[in-house]
Amino acid sequence: MKPTQEDRRAAFFVLLLFLAGVVVRVLAVGEGAAPGSVLLRPNLQSERANRDSVEAQAARLSEPLKRGERIDVDVAGELDLTRLPRIGPALARRIVEDREQNGPFGSLESLDRVSGVGPRLLEGLEAHVSFSGRLRRSSASPRPGNLISVNTATATQLAGLPGIGPTRAAAIVKHRQRHGRFSSLDGLTEVPGIGPATVDRIRAHVGLR
Repeated sequence: MKPTQEDRRAAFFVLLLFLAGVVVRVLAVGEGAAPGSVLLRPNLQSERANRDSVEAQAARLSEPLKRGERIDVDVAGELDLTRLPRIGPALARRIVEDREQNGPFGSLESLDRVSGVGPRLLEGLEAHVSFSGRLRRSSASPRPGNLISVNTATATQLAGLPGIGPTRAAAIVKHRQRHGRFSSLDGLTEVPGIGPATVDRIRAHVGLR
């Protein structure tokens, strides 16, 4: 049975509708109006941006410190701190959190107040760090009754002293348990990691009673 003229007209009309739909879809895609395109294109851009960001961070982490380069611990972010020897992401995060809560460190010794930082680590960092900030100090001088006794204070109390931190505080308590009371503040220099400069920094804050 041969198609009639009406059949041909109907087929031609359907073809026109199909072609019109294709044209509309192409124009919509070009203008970003097609739902599929709107969802797909931003996702691709987002994935590309995320990939570039991760690659940039990886490249930054793998970049060795240049000769003579120093990281300013008082302003550096976690990423730059991680470039320092033996400073991993967790420790870098604790350094930034401590700085945000207690203010800049101001010196290498004050960095010891961060949990996980000890004398050996400080020794390895000395040639690679700098400090542009100033350690926060109390404007009021402590009264004699408010002095912390190095002979009775707990490690937690001692850790709050300038330049002491958890590691040195624990060392003071350990030394005290082994050798007895300190007869003078200068006796603190017998504790590993504590030198005359540290004793001078805490002298106005501690006593022997």
